[in-house]
Amino acid sequence: MSSMSKFKKLAGISAFAFAAMTAANSVSAANWRYAHEEYEGDVQDVYAYKFKEYIEDNSDHTLQVYRFGELGESDDIMEQTQAGILNFVNQSPGFTGALIPEAQIFFIPYLMPTDMETVIEFFRESEAINEDFPKLYAEKGLELLQMYPEGEFVITLDEPVTTPEGLQNKKIRVMTNPLLSETYSAFGATPTPLPWGEVYGALQTNMINGQENPIFWIESGGLYEVSPNLIFTGHGWFTTASMANKDFYDSLSDEDKELIQNAADYAFEEIIEHIDGLADEALAKIQKASDEVTVTRLNEEQIKAFKARAPQVEKKFIEMTGESGKELLNQFKKDLKKVQND
Repeated sequence: MSSMSKFKKLAGISAFAFAAMTAANSVSAANWRYAHEEYEGDVQDVYAYKFKEYIEDNSDHTLQVYRFGELGESDDIMEQTQAGILNFVNQSPGFTGALIPEAQIFFIPYLMPTDMETVIEFFRESEAINEDFPKLYAEKGLELLQMYPEGEFVITLDEPVTTPEGLQNKKIRVMTNPLLSETYSAFGATPTPLPWGEVYGALQTNMINGQENPIFWIESGGLYEVSPNLIFTGHGWFTTASMANKDFYDSLSDEDKELIQNAADYAFEEIIEHIDGLADEALAKIQKASDEVTVTRLNEEQIKAFKARAPQVEKKFIEMTGESGKELLNQFKKDLKKVQND
């Protein structure tokens, strides 16, 4: 056998051995892919990296995290997850609501309390969150791992307002979510659905007059620079959810399923600690960065005028979701009443 033939044979054996070794390793170790909707250091990013930390500290698996824009907008990463390109996705019901109408329940104004302690207990204990929602997500090929709060909704506008009448003719950016549009219609504004990537420019050019988000996101995205009037209406909390492609999840060993569930629980506990005080910190940063910012916190009498318009949104939710939505709403209220009375 010539030296070249020996080399080719050895190379072939080495390639085969390498392929066999890679295949063997892939059984025990995998590189999973996880995408979310926010920037570096934001709440979803912190959650994702805590999830990654647990996975990698407790297994041979690795996790690649993709932030906002790296794989497209929110709709893009959901499509990639459903197609199995991504293993995990973190997406708020503001976008998932188009896929799972019942997820829009978080956009019924004044349904959720705004004090953090009650909100956290609700997410821990709610039957609607922990038993009903996983079934709804499963119907769409998604394994719901964790729902968690990010922060209280804050509206930013081109001028301070304290009444629904003040929102008349104001174009307010909303996520592509029919019920959120209904909420701002009820509040007297003109809801304007826009993907996140277009919001800053639309505010800057006065294509829209305002938007809503948690205060940390308003600070992180620099929205206060082009929409400096912050209005705390007390109408709800921004909620998000981490989930897995269900076919991928169902194909895993019981050991890996337990690993993922434990990682989701670990990341939840870490994120609850992270958001404690986050809103105050973000507001302080905004006020330090800009002299143009105003802060308006509605009093009880002013809130009453907005709250009076909430029932029509609740009615619309039931129209959109039918009997399943009605049952979910009843359970939601029952769960809320329980944590508020404890």
